[in-house]
Amino acid sequence: MKTFSTSIQISAPVERVWSILVNDMPADPTTFGILQLEGALAPDSRIKLWSEVDPKRAFALTVRTFDAPQKMVWQGGMPFGLFKGTRTFELSRNGDSTTFNMREAFSGALSRWIVKTIPDLNPSFEKFAQALKEKAENHE
Repeated sequence: MKTFSTSIQISAPVERVWSILVNDMPADPTTFGILQLEGALAPDSRIKLWSEVDPKRAFALTVRTFDAPQKMVWQGGMPFGLFKGTRTFELSRNGDSTTFNMREAFSGALSRWIVKTIPDLNPSFEKFAQALKEKAENHE
Protein backbone atom coordinates (compact mmCIF):
# COMPACT_ATOMS: atom_id res chain seq x y z
CA MET A 1 0.00 0.00 0.00
CA LYS A 2 1.44 3.37 -1.04
CA THR A 3 1.00 6.23 1.42
CA PHE A 4 1.88 9.89 1.78
CA SER A 5 1.65 11.81 5.03
CA THR A 6 2.51 14.91 6.96
CA SER A 7 2.25 16.03 10.57
CA ILE A 8 2.58 19.46 12.16
CA GLN A 9 2.16 21.09 15.56
CA ILE A 10 -0.14 24.11 15.51
CA SER A 11 -0.21 26.65 18.34
CA ALA A 12 -3.98 26.99 18.31
CA PRO A 13 -6.92 25.13 19.86
CA VAL A 14 -8.23 22.11 18.00
CA GLU A 15 -11.64 23.79 17.49
CA ARG A 16 -10.04 26.71 15.62
CA VAL A 17 -7.95 24.40 13.44
CA TRP A 18 -11.03 22.29 12.63
CA SER A 19 -13.04 25.39 11.71
CA ILE A 20 -10.33 26.54 9.31
CA LEU A 21 -10.09 23.05 7.82
CA VAL A 22 -13.82 22.67 7.13
CA ASN A 23 -14.84 26.31 6.56
CA ASP A 24 -11.92 28.49 5.48
CA MET A 25 -10.14 25.90 3.34
CA PRO A 26 -13.16 25.22 1.09
CA ALA A 27 -13.79 28.98 0.79
CA ASP A 28 -10.17 29.70 -0.23
CA PRO A 29 -8.64 26.38 -1.33
CA THR A 30 -5.75 27.87 -3.36
CA THR A 31 -3.95 28.84 -0.15
CA PHE A 32 -3.81 25.12 0.62
CA GLY A 33 -2.56 23.96 -2.80
CA ILE A 34 -6.02 23.04 -4.02
CA LEU A 35 -7.06 24.81 -7.21
CA GLN A 36 -10.77 24.26 -6.73
CA LEU A 37 -13.07 22.43 -4.35
CA GLU A 38 -16.75 21.92 -5.11
CA GLY A 39 -19.26 20.65 -2.59
CA ALA A 40 -19.75 20.94 1.14
CA LEU A 41 -17.58 19.22 3.71
CA ALA A 42 -20.25 17.32 5.62
CA PRO A 43 -21.00 13.67 6.44
CA ASP A 44 -21.50 11.53 3.31
CA SER A 45 -21.27 14.55 0.99
CA ARG A 46 -19.74 14.32 -2.45
CA ILE A 47 -16.99 16.75 -3.38
CA LYS A 48 -14.79 17.41 -6.40
CA LEU A 49 -11.21 18.51 -6.01
CA TRP A 50 -8.67 19.87 -8.49
CA SER A 51 -5.12 19.96 -7.09
CA GLU A 52 -1.93 21.72 -8.10
CA VAL A 53 -0.36 18.27 -8.49
CA ASP A 54 -2.70 17.34 -11.39
CA PRO A 55 -4.56 20.53 -12.41
CA LYS A 56 -6.46 19.06 -15.37
CA ARG A 57 -8.02 16.23 -13.40
CA ALA A 58 -11.01 16.45 -11.08
CA PHE A 59 -11.07 13.93 -8.25
CA ALA A 60 -14.56 12.80 -7.24
CA LEU A 61 -14.57 12.08 -3.52
CA THR A 62 -16.99 11.22 -0.75
CA VAL A 63 -16.65 12.47 2.82
CA ARG A 64 -16.77 9.09 4.60
CA THR A 65 -16.03 10.30 8.13
CA PHE A 66 -16.84 13.68 9.64
CA ASP A 67 -16.15 13.49 13.36
CA ALA A 68 -15.77 17.12 14.50
CA PRO A 69 -13.28 18.28 15.64
CA GLN A 70 -11.06 15.19 15.46
CA LYS A 71 -11.29 13.38 12.15
CA MET A 72 -12.40 13.68 8.55
CA VAL A 73 -11.89 11.07 5.81
CA TRP A 74 -12.27 11.57 2.05
CA GLN A 75 -12.41 8.59 -0.26
CA GLY A 76 -12.47 8.11 -4.01
CA GLY A 77 -11.42 5.67 -6.67
CA MET A 78 -12.57 3.09 -9.15
CA PRO A 79 -15.64 0.83 -9.04
CA PHE A 80 -15.48 -2.49 -7.19
CA GLY A 81 -12.54 -1.27 -5.10
CA LEU A 82 -10.08 -1.83 -7.96
CA PHE A 83 -8.28 1.31 -6.87
CA LYS A 84 -9.05 3.44 -3.85
CA GLY A 85 -7.52 6.56 -2.35
CA THR A 86 -8.32 7.41 1.25
CA ARG A 87 -7.25 10.77 2.68
CA THR A 88 -7.47 11.09 6.46
CA PHE A 89 -7.26 14.34 8.41
CA GLU A 90 -6.75 13.92 12.17
CA LEU A 91 -6.55 16.61 14.84
CA SER A 92 -5.60 15.90 18.42
CA ARG A 93 -5.47 18.21 21.38
CA ASN A 94 -2.01 18.76 22.83
CA GLY A 95 -2.57 21.18 25.71
CA ASP A 96 -3.44 24.52 24.10
CA SER A 97 -2.05 23.31 20.79
CA THR A 98 -3.14 20.90 18.08
CA THR A 99 -1.32 18.07 16.38
CA PHE A 100 -2.49 17.88 12.75
CA ASN A 101 -1.92 14.70 10.74
CA MET A 102 -2.86 14.15 7.10
CA ARG A 103 -2.38 10.84 5.34
CA GLU A 104 -3.37 9.39 1.99
CA ALA A 105 -3.27 5.67 1.36
CA PHE A 106 -3.86 3.94 -1.96
CA SER A 107 -5.18 0.39 -2.14
CA GLY A 108 -6.99 -2.03 -4.41
CA ALA A 109 -6.16 -4.70 -6.99
CA LEU A 110 -4.85 -2.15 -9.52
CA SER A 111 -3.00 0.04 -7.02
CA ARG A 112 0.35 -1.64 -7.64
CA TRP A 113 0.35 -0.27 -11.20
CA ILE A 114 -1.55 2.98 -10.73
CA VAL A 115 0.60 4.27 -7.87
CA LYS A 116 3.60 4.25 -10.22
CA THR A 117 1.97 7.16 -12.06
CA ILE A 118 1.23 9.21 -8.91
CA PRO A 119 3.78 11.94 -8.23
CA ASP A 120 5.23 12.54 -4.77
CA LEU A 121 2.38 14.15 -2.81
CA ASN A 122 4.45 14.95 0.28
CA PRO A 123 5.41 18.50 -0.87
CA SER A 124 1.74 19.37 -1.46
CA PHE A 125 0.79 17.80 1.89
CA GLU A 126 3.43 19.89 3.63
CA LYS A 127 2.14 23.03 1.87
CA PHE A 128 -1.38 22.20 3.05
CA ALA A 129 -0.28 21.65 6.65
CA GLN A 130 1.84 24.81 6.71
CA ALA A 131 -1.06 26.90 5.33
CA LEU A 132 -3.38 25.46 7.99
CA LYS A 133 -0.82 26.26 10.70
CA GLU A 134 -0.31 29.85 9.50
CA LYS A 135 -4.04 30.54 9.26
CA ALA A 136 -4.76 29.02 12.69
CA GLU A 137 -1.87 30.76 14.46
CA ASN A 138 -2.60 34.14 12.86
CA HIS A 139 -6.39 33.89 13.26
CA GLU A 140 -8.01 36.83 14.98
